[in-house]
Amino acid sequence: MNLSMVGTGYVGLVTGVCLANTGNQVVCLDTDKAKIERLRRGECPIYEPGLTELMERNIAAGRLRFTTDATEAHRDADMIFICVGTPSDEEGHADLRYVLGAADDIGDVLNKLGPTGRPKVVVVKSTVPVGTTFKVRDRIRERTGGKIPFEIADNPEFLKEGAAIEDFNKPDRVVVGVEKESVGEQMRDLYDPFVRNGHPIHVMDVPSAEMVKYASNAMLACKISFINEIASLCEAYGANVSRVREGMCADRRIGNQFLYPGLGYGGSCFPKDTLAVIAMGQAVGRPSTLNAAVHEVNQRQRVHFFAKIEGHFGGRNGLKGKTIGVWGIAFKPRTDDIREAPALTLIRQAVAAGARVRAHDPVANDNARKDLADLGDPVTICDQMYGALEGADALVVCTDWDEFKSPDFDRIRRTLKSATIFDGRNLYRLSQMAAARFNYYSVGRAPVLAG
Repeated sequence: MNLSMVGTGYVGLVTGVCLANTGNQVVCLDTDKAKIERLRRGECPIYEPGLTELMERNIAAGRLRFTTDATEAHRDADMIFICVGTPSDEEGHADLRYVLGAADDIGDVLNKLGPTGRPKVVVVKSTVPVGTTFKVRDRIRERTGGKIPFEIADNPEFLKEGAAIEDFNKPDRVVVGVEKESVGEQMRDLYDPFVRNGHPIHVMDVPSAEMVKYASNAMLACKISFINEIASLCEAYGANVSRVREGMCADRRIGNQFLYPGLGYGGSCFPKDTLAVIAMGQAVGRPSTLNAAVHEVNQRQRVHFFAKIEGHFGGRNGLKGKTIGVWGIAFKPRTDDIREAPALTLIRQAVAAGARVRAHDPVANDNARKDLADLGDPVTICDQMYGALEGADALVVCTDWDEFKSPDFDRIRRTLKSATIFDGRNLYRLSQMAAARFNYYSVGRAPVLAG
């Protein structure tokens, strides 16, 4: 098929590259000229394992192109995928300006091209509140005066950052919302190469497809907040959340995915989508009280963890003049995405309390430098993980990158001013920390004090 992707962000680029890799002709469209020039040179603007290599291969094969010209992108397309961002506004509502702007642009191109054989299918792949896909349909109809036939569909993405290529190529399921059965068959043809492992393609009505994405992410966010709330109770009652988790997850009805205590969720999906569910409930007078609690627990988790740091140093004033080393800035490993990252919250809290911060991330340093530039001199982004510990009074682990899981503890002890670790990801065993004589604070487990 001939396909066009509106937007070359995380979703648009991964989708375009993977669909090109199965033999489709794909044109990716973006208004950012500098970005398009980079992509044409084979330079990937985001960090995602395996994406650069796959992109280069399909550019070389002539199946993948990039443009800033909407007419060029959509002229020959059988399907047009809208893959632009839907950030949250201050009240948690999804900002649809980019989605609706894309719809207007598509309508203008369809007008220019006139009727063309088989109607093009416009597919909303962006995560959008229920009802938005029909708004896109109506905007295009309005733009074309209803004279140019086209079809509409919704196709939510389920890509985990750091494993997006694997997720796209071997999906647990593909969800498609359509108005016409014939469009569902076109979508089945497109995705058939990706579900030969027997996993299903679910074709349903458009509003249900839109809701599937939000319901899925809200459920996963709920699991994260649930285990963090249990971890808080474990700390209060002297239980060990690691042991509690073992016993709980042995129940097959519960399972073990997303039940890891830590600093809470971040990134581009869970925070935004949970807030969108809350906002959707408010809009129709059906308060989403459970999701509101999930969000509250998540935000509180960072405050609770920072209180451990303050408490160790004798309260808020105790951080004045101290230096804190931070390992991990991205919201999760295998990505350079720092959106809503817990590390950023902790860094800003530390600076506000009068501390200096030396931070390191394996791939997100450049993004962190830009985001934290307003803090100025108190924050240093270090290129080496042990360099972040030089002159530091303690280490705070915020992201569970592999290289942080088995570090040289003797070197950590020699480099830090005091042997103190705050582990927001429970990477280390309590007995290990006790033997190494560290002051060690984790999540949902009793602290280890060197004495």
